[in-house]
Amino acid sequence: MKLLSTRDFLATIPGMNRKSFLTGPMIRARRSRLIAKSIDIGLVTLGAVFYYPMGLILGIIYLSISDSLYDGQSIGKRLMGFGVVSLIDGEPCSGWQSFIRNLPFTVPLFFLVFPFWGWFFSGVFALPLAAMEVYFLFKGDSAHRLGDIMADTTVIANDGTRLDLRKPKGPWFDTPPVPLQ
Repeated sequence: MKLLSTRDFLATIPGMNRKSFLTGPMIRARRSRLIAKSIDIGLVTLGAVFYYPMGLILGIIYLSISDSLYDGQSIGKRLMGFGVVSLIDGEPCSGWQSFIRNLPFTVPLFFLVFPFWGWFFSGVFALPLAAMEVYFLFKGDSAHRLGDIMADTTVIANDGTRLDLRKPKGPWFDTPPVPLQ
């Protein structure tokens, strides 16, 4: 359909599906986040396979604090160009927030330290938690996974355009009042 004038174009705007403009970039960003977490879990897996059980324990410790390293970037997020910031104050993810944020991954990994029954419980916990993580990441409007919801964090692109989120925000009562006219 060829539009003849600006008036015709403006008439079509109310009927447009504006969310369709964002679906492509959002899906790519969500897939990139999944790849970044896979890189981190892959590093833990390599350590666990070659240096069991000490490599697994060190891998769990790394995964617990990984999002607080490098100004809110784990190794996977650093490679993929993402960073984790707190929704509370806009600062990079703290160590405690990283610990809370990664609990859905570290709890099942912890059970792998104990042979047989630990492996069984790890499988029982890992499958539903991983399914919930992926479900929240891909089906939620905000693209927050379960760990983000638990720790009040979000993932941003590390391209310098969102530095406004990293500035500390003062309390709301410190803002000057709006003058009445």
